[in-house]
Amino acid sequence: MAQRGTPSFVWRAGQERRLAMVNSFAPLAGKRVLEFGCGIGLYVQAIRRYTPHVVGFDIEVDRLRIGYQQGVRGLVAAAAERLPFADGAFDVVFSNEVLEHVSDDRAACREIARVLRPGGRAVIFVPNRWYPFETHGVYWRGRYYFGNQPFVNWLPARWRDRLAPHVRAYTGRQLLALFRGTPMRLIAHTQIYPGFDKLIARVGFPGKLLRALMHRLERSPLRIFGLSHLLVMERTQDSPVSSAAAPGSLPNQRGMAGNG
Repeated sequence: MAQRGTPSFVWRAGQERRLAMVNSFAPLAGKRVLEFGCGIGLYVQAIRRYTPHVVGFDIEVDRLRIGYQQGVRGLVAAAAERLPFADGAFDVVFSNEVLEHVSDDRAACREIARVLRPGGRAVIFVPNRWYPFETHGVYWRGRYYFGNQPFVNWLPARWRDRLAPHVRAYTGRQLLALFRGTPMRLIAHTQIYPGFDKLIARVGFPGKLLRALMHRLERSPLRIFGLSHLLVMERTQDSPVSSAAAPGSLPNQRGMAGNG
């Protein structure tokens, strides 16, 4: 579970906000949509408000089974690096905190490019290296410590990766480099702060004040310390995209298996 993260099991305001961001940058109405790493399918179900043409995949079959038992349809078992979909099959690809877990993030991004039609868009959220906390826990002296760990991501990479070998965190430059050599162009890139849903459930109004303050920071230079990158890329041309990593591509930042 540490390697592949824990999917959301409850729909909250934070997920609703991210879905609104997706719809803003890549309008979903009537489109063919792929959720790239869907967990139990909460977003798949929510996207059906806009379009019936939505599919989600995940590598964890047990999670897909839970989603299916809860009535979610359109769930497929697959690995991010080898998707069972035709070239240009989708208008929109949405990935929420998944790339940091996959075995080969470069190959996964090539697959995103491959399954998008020309003019289609990918909307991607991944952890920001400059967020003050590592939210996936750390390993220390052979033991795993769950929860938010301060300043881990600010350490030099060789130390950070020893504490958190199970998950990546990206700088903006590292994130954009994943699409180098693919027929994708940048539409938007920023950082966003958390939804603080669990904190609000515990403390109420003070949590709402904190959320309002943090979300205001997204419109300031301090957004660089946000929880997640929000990246929007667009497929630019009809040229084929190989499902294998291109020769001379950048190496993985982390050689660990995983998906989320």
